[in-house]
Amino acid sequence: MHYSQQPRHGNNPNVHRHTTGLGRCGVYTHVLRGLSLRKHIPGFWVERTPVHEAAQRGETRQLQQLIESGACVNQVTVDSITPLHAASLQGQAQCVQLLLAAGAQVDARNIDGSTPLCDACASGSVECVKLLLSYGAKVNPPLYTASPLHEACMSGSSECVRLLIDVGANLEAHDCHFGTPLHVACAREHLDCVKVLLNAALSSWRKPQELLLPDAEGGFEGAAAGANVNAAKLHETALHHAAKVKNVDLIEMLVQFGGDIYARDNRGRKPSDYARSSSAPARCLEHYEKTPLTLSQLCRVSLRRATGVRGLEKIAKLNIPARLIEYLSYN
Repeated sequence: MHYSQQPRHGNNPNVHRHTTGLGRCGVYTHVLRGLSLRKHIPGFWVERTPVHEAAQRGETRQLQQLIESGACVNQVTVDSITPLHAASLQGQAQCVQLLLAAGAQVDARNIDGSTPLCDACASGSVECVKLLLSYGAKVNPPLYTASPLHEACMSGSSECVRLLIDVGANLEAHDCHFGTPLHVACAREHLDCVKVLLNAALSSWRKPQELLLPDAEGGFEGAAAGANVNAAKLHETALHHAAKVKNVDLIEMLVQFGGDIYARDNRGRKPSDYARSSSAPARCLEHYEKTPLTLSQLCRVSLRRATGVRGLEKIAKLNIPARLIEYLSYN
């Protein structure tokens, strides 16, 4: 199933297949067994509560009143959606703040495994992302599906992408349906996100709790030197995605960053095989197949790979002309 067709919440195909195989009576038994095991666990299954509704709609006054009256902020719906999920998905930053201050579980999982941080990134809300990170949300939760960085790339929020990278998001995290965050950004044609990923280098990687304190001392260095332009999912690279969406600007950018135009996917096809003959993407790819990168371009790719961690910062300190620094920085 294509990534964009994956359900945000509920309708999990794996759950559906499992329960269908149990039969009607089996489903009832399976559900009742689950309920009996969970009856003493905070956040027992309920339908959407007034807390969920207030959080999703951004009704801060009502939410505050509910919290003060003792309403549980960690109740979950049948698909394990917490009020914090609901607020994050709608980008309701004030409600997110109220829920976190009231003890909402910052890394709660819904039925698909997504955390509130995933939902905040899906909404493109930088403010919600900052709040969740400041309360200790995991930037790399163990997931087989979309990570927060995948979600940010899907939504096209380059600011969220940059924010996640600054606190150590895994640039090579693999979504089981799509591949790396770079693949997602290319498939959705979010060029700003693609450039942030490819150019990723940390000038100061701080702990999430320090994110809102730009002048804080300390912290720790990361290990990100930029997304791997030739990372593959079933041998399919970012360039394959760019060719499929017929985006010439995207193809140009990936090639300039060292994208392999000869890479073959699991069907044995090169990126150019996915471009319609005589179309602009096809002509662009054919040009690079016949005309290799210039020596200066090849040197730039090699130098960027060699600089590794915090590459942009290292390049900026070189005793070379400013125009050359700009060239090496892809500006």
